[in-house]
Amino acid sequence: MGDTLISTATRMITRFQNNAKKICAFLVVLSTIGFIYRLNYKQSCIFCKPLFSIEPVSSKAISPEDVLRHGNGIIFLETTNRMEPPSHVLCAIESAARVYHDRPVVFFMKGLTNISSEDDMNRTRKSFPTLSSFDNVYFFPLRMEEVFKDTPLLPWFMKVNPELEVHWIHVSADGCRLALIWKHGGFYMDTDLISIRAIPDKNFLAAEMSQLGSNGVFGLSPRHSFAWNCMESFVQNYNGAVWGHQGPALFLRILKKLCVLTDFKAEEDILCGNMSFLNPKRFYPIPCSSWMTYYQIWKKFPNFDNSYALHLWNYANRDRKATMVPGSNTLVEHLYQEHCPSIYRAVMRKESTHL
Repeated sequence: MGDTLISTATRMITRFQNNAKKICAFLVVLSTIGFIYRLNYKQSCIFCKPLFSIEPVSSKAISPEDVLRHGNGIIFLETTNRMEPPSHVLCAIESAARVYHDRPVVFFMKGLTNISSEDDMNRTRKSFPTLSSFDNVYFFPLRMEEVFKDTPLLPWFMKVNPELEVHWIHVSADGCRLALIWKHGGFYMDTDLISIRAIPDKNFLAAEMSQLGSNGVFGLSPRHSFAWNCMESFVQNYNGAVWGHQGPALFLRILKKLCVLTDFKAEEDILCGNMSFLNPKRFYPIPCSSWMTYYQIWKKFPNFDNSYALHLWNYANRDRKATMVPGSNTLVEHLYQEHCPSIYRAVMRKESTHL
């Protein structure tokens, strides 16, 4: 009986040992197969990527050269460090964005930090709520040394001392607009110009009155000789102490070398070579001497049928600092309502126009 029990126990132990060996062998084989599979998969998928990646997607790069590459942009400038532009500046940009909805409208601001990607651009747009809905409005830093590079203005800029200049803000703006339009082409506009309809000309200068030019708005194709000649004369005949010498007076000096100017008659423009010298009514139907009428009540608002844009004469307004007041029934309020309604609503509701 005892021998039988011992024999039975011995067989059970032997059977258990054999099963354990089989299980261990099976586990070893299974582990080996898994290792080989992982090794082969790793080698064959060195360049594989997961279907859904959590890696951040880099924002697309953006630059003035990209945005203005077609030569049809609208360019505005801010040559101070001001980052909270007044309503007339925002109105000028908004009205241009509406009229030229199929063109880029670019605001170069000296106070801006680097903008090199679409993410940077979108963040900057959000800083200006009244302009954030316009996809054709762009903001870029105004770096004068870069702007003047490869132009006759760079040596002048490297030598001039802004602290000794009487009209530096205006003189630097005179130079920047020439260099930017020469490089990129398109239209330059002052920030106190309300656009009301598209300018049909590509290459044009604006007359403030007969025999008197303006550089507050002009358009040229890229690398146009007029802009280059102006930059050369800018440097050769520089006189920063005289307001307008590097601006309107400069344009008129170069224009008179190209053609004989006559007085304007009625509504016609003057053709000068491959450029048009546009009638004063195109931008200055209300002359500088009457600038206050923009801020007065009119019995009947003019339609300005012969105008492309209206200059508000902000320089003449620098001491009075007249502004658009909602509910005043002035001409400028009417113009805001019609041509820059976003900024008008923001001013009326006393909403912030910059964050």
